[in-house]
Amino acid sequence: MSSNCSVNRPLPSRAVPRWDAEHDVVIVGFGASGACAAIEAVAAGADTLVVERASGYGGSSALSGGEIYLGGNGGTPAQRAAGFSDETADLYRYLMLAGGRDADEAKVRLYAEHSLAHHDWLVAQGLQYKNTFLSERMVEPETDDCLIWSGSEEAWPFSAAAKPCPRGHTPQWPGWGGGQMLMSVLAARVEASGVAVRYDTRAQALIVDEAGAVCGVVLRSCGADTYVRARRGVILCAGGFAMNREMVRRHAPMLLRSADPIGNPGDDGTGILLGQSVGAAAIHMDQGFVSLPFYAPESLIKGIFVNERGQRFINEDGYHGRTGWHALQQAGERIFLLVDNAAYAPPPEFTRIGIAAAGESWEEVEQELGMPEGSLSATVQSYNRHAAQGSDPAFHKAAKWLKPLDEPPFVALDCRIDYAFYPHFTLGGLDTLPSGQVVNEMREPVPGLFAAGRTACGLPRWGAGYSSGLSLADATFFGRQAGRHAASNALNLPSNTD
Repeated sequence: MSSNCSVNRPLPSRAVPRWDAEHDVVIVGFGASGACAAIEAVAAGADTLVVERASGYGGSSALSGGEIYLGGNGGTPAQRAAGFSDETADLYRYLMLAGGRDADEAKVRLYAEHSLAHHDWLVAQGLQYKNTFLSERMVEPETDDCLIWSGSEEAWPFSAAAKPCPRGHTPQWPGWGGGQMLMSVLAARVEASGVAVRYDTRAQALIVDEAGAVCGVVLRSCGADTYVRARRGVILCAGGFAMNREMVRRHAPMLLRSADPIGNPGDDGTGILLGQSVGAAAIHMDQGFVSLPFYAPESLIKGIFVNERGQRFINEDGYHGRTGWHALQQAGERIFLLVDNAAYAPPPEFTRIGIAAAGESWEEVEQELGMPEGSLSATVQSYNRHAAQGSDPAFHKAAKWLKPLDEPPFVALDCRIDYAFYPHFTLGGLDTLPSGQVVNEMREPVPGLFAAGRTACGLPRWGAGYSSGLSLADATFFGRQAGRHAASNALNLPSNTD
């Protein structure tokens, strides 16, 4: 490769020794966002190339549960079959609150209005949903059922802003790991559409013309560099940066408290660095999904979480990712879930949550944990007093989960941050318009450059607001937007943003 270019520095087109290939659209990454971008780009008439650094398609999407957050416009078939009516306004309000103080209103509105149509598009590609509903709280279905409560829809403050409705849609796949089915369906459609695909090929640098527009990419495969012109645009769909621990240390050091990054080795930030090399802005790089999957069984939700000072910090009926994010905000490593005999059941083995202390009174548990006298016991006493009256004035836990913790023996489950399972991935990435166009710090489009999936910062951008299925919803829907708009982006001119 030319010594004057890298993922951190683009190659001027005048320095390109030769053009080895030309395509209208070049897509970097063959996960869900790259696949959907390719399907839409070729459908719009663009000669499209997908390059993937691994030896096969899938990326982190194939390692996921395949769950997609869908609803609005009265509801999907699964929602309606379960007796739910999901109005677009409720989906919009939920997503705005989930996005945090800097929720992208334009993206949220576009997704809320077209989420049901996106569901139908996925089905048209060949994705199968059983359209059955599981009401129990869980991480993923262990069966081939579809609809689950995958976020904090029933929990405060979300339930006060939008009518609760389950929106996690898992494909008809037996057990965990439905992302394999999702990717096999999308990959088959990519192959059938005639998209050119190159595996074992890494994007080394972007190529820019005299005006600064992205017009190609330097690729490396089998130790050799090739120079590929992109007549209409390059779409970066190369994942996040959870596996690049130096980038995590620099941008999201909170995540280093957890030893369990999830994703694939390609989540090393390459796509983000490529974008930044041509002036793109990266936003919310400090944010990440952090989970503590303490349920199922759902009876554990009736317990209360405390930090090492014996203080509650969250309403326990929210999404497990919201609980995990708030746990990482606490000082110290010790986090405990307090339950009584009526609520206790062993957490799943993979969570690495054991028993830290047990006793016939909360004072005994407090003493065994080495907490100051009266700290933990006062917290439980206050909680029990209000729970007996069906209220939780401190954290607004829903009444269905309120029960005094008054049946001995009492147990403190050990949810230490430095030991229990706190999986995480990054949410920050390149700033993009709803069209997928990458923008600079002034929110001006970088000509010829698009991004989607975890390389971009999309709908999920605040760890405390994350819901299962938001990443794949964002990746598939805005991957489609990027593919469609890049295909119409003649001569690297900015395309429409609607």
